[in-house]
Amino acid sequence: MSSVNTLKLVFLAALWGFSFLFIRIVAPSLGPIVMTFFRVLIASLVMMAYFKFIKFDLEWKKYWRKYVMVGFINSALPFCLYSFAGLYIPASYSVILNSTSPFFGALFSWIMFKEQFSPKQIGGLILGVVGVSMVVKIAAVQNDSFFYFAVLACLAAAASYGFSGNFVKKIAHEVPALGIAAGSQIGASFILFGPSLFQPTPHHVTTGVLLALFGLAILCSAVAYIIYYPLMAEVGATKALTVTLLMPPFGMLWGYLFLGEIITFQMIFGTGLILIGTWGVVNVKAS
Repeated sequence: MSSVNTLKLVFLAALWGFSFLFIRIVAPSLGPIVMTFFRVLIASLVMMAYFKFIKFDLEWKKYWRKYVMVGFINSALPFCLYSFAGLYIPASYSVILNSTSPFFGALFSWIMFKEQFSPKQIGGLILGVVGVSMVVKIAAVQNDSFFYFAVLACLAAAASYGFSGNFVKKIAHEVPALGIAAGSQIGASFILFGPSLFQPTPHHVTTGVLLALFGLAILCSAVAYIIYYPLMAEVGATKALTVTLLMPPFGMLWGYLFLGEIITFQMIFGTGLILIGTWGVVNVKAS
C-alpha cells in the first residue's frame, strides 16, 4: 500500500474515532434511529451538493437497487446498532469492538469467494476472540442489564461492515466508488425515514448535541465516505477495512479527552490481542 493511501487510512481512523464520541453525545437525546436518519440525510445532502459542484453523475436510475442494498448493510444497520450501543457502553468499548471488522471481512471473503484459512489465520481468529472476551469481561463490571446487548450490537455492526465490503466486490463492483459513497447514504435515508417516525420524540436537544450531529454527518459520513470508497476500490475491501485497526487508539484518546472515559492497561492489552489477531487473519490473503 502506498504512503498516500496509508495516510488516508490514518486520517479516516481519526475521523471515525470521533464518530463514537459523537454517538455518545447525540444518541441519548435523539435516539438511535432518529439520530441515524439525520446522520445519513445530512450526509446525503452534503454529498449531492459536492457532486453537483464536480459534475459527477450518480446514475441513480441504473444503480438505485444496489445503492439501497449497500445503504442498508453498510450504513443504516451498523449505524443504528452502534447508536444503540452508545446508550449503554463507553465510546472506547465500541471502537475496540469495531476493530473486529476486518476479521468479519476475511470470514465473509472465505464464505463468498472460497478463500481458505491458513493456520496463521486460525491463530489470529483465536487471539481476536480472546481479546474481545477480555475487553467484554473488563467492561462488564458496570453490571448494566443492557451491556451484553450493546456488545452484541457492536459485533453485529462490525460483521455488517465486513459483509458490505465483500458485497460491493461481488455484486456492485461495476458501480463507481463515489456513487456508492453517496448512493448508500441516500438509500439509507429512504430506509430509515419510516422507522424514524415511530421513535419517541427527541428531548434535551442542545447546541452541543446539534454540533455533534453535524460533525457525525459531515465529517464522519460525507467526508469520510468520499475518501473511503475510492480507497476501497483501489486497495481492496479487506485492506481498506484495516482502518479499524488504527481506530481504537484514536477512539480511546478522544473518549478520554472529551468524555472523561477511563483507559486501563487491561483495555489496551485486550485491544492489542484483537489487533494482532485481526492482522493475522487479514495479512495472509488480502483482497
